[in-house]
Amino acid sequence: MFGSSTKSDTGAASGRWAQLWLGVLCMMLIANLQYAWTLFVGPIRDAHGWSLVDIQWAFTIFIATETWITPFAGFAVDRIGPRRGPRLIILLGGVGVGLGWVMNAYADTLTMLYAAAAISGIGAGGVYATCVGNAVKWFPDRRGLAVGLTAAGFGAGAALTVVPIRMLIAARGYGDTFLWFGIGQGVILILVAWILHGPNEELIASAAVARRLNQSKRSFTSIEMLGSPVFWLMYVMFVLNAATGLMATAQLAPIAKDYGLADSPFLFGATVLSVALVVDNVLNGLARPFFGWVSDQIGREVTMGIAFGLGACSYLLLSMMGHGPWAFVICAGLIFFTWGEIFSLFPSLCTDTFGPKFAAANASCLYTAKGTAAFLVPLANVLQGATGMWETVFVVAAVSNLAVALLAVGVLRPLGRRVALV
Repeated sequence: MFGSSTKSDTGAASGRWAQLWLGVLCMMLIANLQYAWTLFVGPIRDAHGWSLVDIQWAFTIFIATETWITPFAGFAVDRIGPRRGPRLIILLGGVGVGLGWVMNAYADTLTMLYAAAAISGIGAGGVYATCVGNAVKWFPDRRGLAVGLTAAGFGAGAALTVVPIRMLIAARGYGDTFLWFGIGQGVILILVAWILHGPNEELIASAAVARRLNQSKRSFTSIEMLGSPVFWLMYVMFVLNAATGLMATAQLAPIAKDYGLADSPFLFGATVLSVALVVDNVLNGLARPFFGWVSDQIGREVTMGIAFGLGACSYLLLSMMGHGPWAFVICAGLIFFTWGEIFSLFPSLCTDTFGPKFAAANASCLYTAKGTAAFLVPLANVLQGATGMWETVFVVAAVSNLAVALLAVGVLRPLGRRVALV
């Protein structure tokens, strides 16, 4: 299914699945930084009396730093080399993740909370850039699936710890929860760092796969890529879709509370919110390899059109039917299932379009769109406050998803084909 420039590269590729699963593990270890954050918001507000908007700025800072550091981390991985680059960046990332969460445990001012968010964001960004870069380099023939599995660790990793985190917060307080989870996640990342590495040489897909996915005939540097209108179209699409998904991630607990569902008993003694968080994280994780695999078969842009169109329908369903326990869990789950795939489709499409040689840096440049989108998340609170209802926010999110779906099929697809022929 794929080839390489030398015979030794084919031998090295025999261990690519081990490298992929190590990357998935690393992503699982940083998932709680984003997807379990909503569980800490209420206890932090109760402990310090800070406003919801002020606390959520920590989430925004984390997302922004986590994404904006990735181009530098990706550049460092590409520059240092396939053996030492991943090892060093994952090592530093583990230190940042652990330190940031320990600081959260003792943060008694908003300034310290924001500083902890920035440090943990920098650490997580280094881990994310390295693991995604490794996936697109090791799997030119199954790029969508490989990046999807890697990103699934980030999306579904928190599903394993949502209930333990909530129970520990209830039993010991949010401070101890930050402390022990932070130390555990950081130590494991540091240990795994010594095993990760990339392929020694550039691996390429077969001619048939390259044609089907419009893979570029050459590799573009980041400077060349930034000069391409295709990149900026991808960027705008990423921002629009990521903003709606991040809004759902950050505001799920407040939405459930406003609907009177957060602490309602639901299934096997668990509350509606607990079940929704587990289901959402699982579906968010499954979406990444599923839609990544689909994109390997039918193309990235067509898959985007299908997924984002379904995402628009999901927000409308939550708006119209989400006030009951079962409907809330199902509709919220559909939202997470139809936005998580951006983290497999966009890196894969970026590498297909602009080549694998500088993939860690290039995919990371595109990933900064998530950081840009994070600045739009607080607007959901503003819009909800101005209208007095979450339904207005859901309608805006649906329109945004539909616009991205149409852009993917009608505009991005023909433009990408032109770049691939260069």
